[in-house]
Amino acid sequence: MEQLVNKYSDKLVQAKLGDISGPSQPLIGGLDDTLVWNRRADEIPVLEKVFKGLNINSLVFLRPKEPYGSLISFLAKTALKSFGMIQPKDCETRTFLHDLPVINQFCPDQIIHTLKKRKSVIIAPQKNNKDFQGPAIIAHGSVSPEQGFITISSVCFASFIKFFTDYLEALKNGIATDDEHDVFDSIIPLLEPIQKSPPKFIPPPFSNEEIVYSAIIEAGKKIVEYGLVDSFFGNVSYFWNKTLYISQTGSSLDELSGCIDPVPIDSSTSAGITASSELCAHLETISVTGCKAILHGHPKFSVILSMDCDPPKKAVCNFKEQCHIKCPEKKFVGCTPIVPGEVGTGPFGLCNTLPFALTQANSAIVYGHGLFTIGKNNFSEAFQTMIEVEALCYNTYFEKVRLLRKT
Repeated sequence: MEQLVNKYSDKLVQAKLGDISGPSQPLIGGLDDTLVWNRRADEIPVLEKVFKGLNINSLVFLRPKEPYGSLISFLAKTALKSFGMIQPKDCETRTFLHDLPVINQFCPDQIIHTLKKRKSVIIAPQKNNKDFQGPAIIAHGSVSPEQGFITISSVCFASFIKFFTDYLEALKNGIATDDEHDVFDSIIPLLEPIQKSPPKFIPPPFSNEEIVYSAIIEAGKKIVEYGLVDSFFGNVSYFWNKTLYISQTGSSLDELSGCIDPVPIDSSTSAGITASSELCAHLETISVTGCKAILHGHPKFSVILSMDCDPPKKAVCNFKEQCHIKCPEKKFVGCTPIVPGEVGTGPFGLCNTLPFALTQANSAIVYGHGLFTIGKNNFSEAFQTMIEVEALCYNTYFEKVRLLRKT
């Protein structure tokens, strides 16, 4: 357990959500025979009471580093004025988090009460509270500290998407507040620049299955390293020898060794049972495009731009709560189409919307979800496209903001 709490503390730092020291240093506790922590901290007595009040084996506590700290603080302050909930509309929140509860005290009873209903809680104390500095996020796990790491990563991602999406919408509607402007202006210099130079990949052709596995593992690590996915969400696949090799559902993209399923296209084995939930979309994409490599990540500004709506004047949107599966508008960022669709199969599944979009371009953004890119023979082409699309979305977003703030 000691090894695990240190591992996921390090991963939060590597993901640039926490720091190696200081206020944003992660604090993780794990319960095996005894309760162990990755470091000493003043918060431990309260968190130990939380352990006693819940049937869990791990807790992750994090004061997120910037820019997440400022934007989460703003969202939490706004949430506490109403129902105490931050309600992002991205795919991860809909399927994994539902909403982000906020409380204003670092109190074990309130934390326990909230974590009995949700995977996380955000603590945002009032300004006059000198005993606890926030904001902070707490998440729990019943099996491993990995669960808390995934949740906190997702909370930070969802909050980032929520703030930037809301800010653009507020500018369009002429209701952006001074506080919103101030937070936006303060965090822009802190954003990580978009990396435009792709790494080198194992070159094709792949002569044997072992090289295919190595290429997929390498691609997964690069997606995480370049910040093109949060926590473990996303997937990678490669078609070779009449078999689709695809990352397993719930697998961490930077730890794909042993987590790749070989799925024959003739369905002659049951390997697909543990494959990514987007297996059907991958198989159909391979079939209609003839590509071999598929990458799926969640670059932040690709997701943000996908949720930006510019309906025709005087048009009435009848899909406000179901835009992600029913939006009829044909939208693009450059040549990249934005399509609706939900994870899995069914009438609104990605397998029905994504493959056709990828016949039009080498990339497609799924509304509120993420970016898919394809390569004819290798991951290098797909990765280059992913970087280019995210850079275009980044530049497009800030150009829209610039123009709106001038009016």
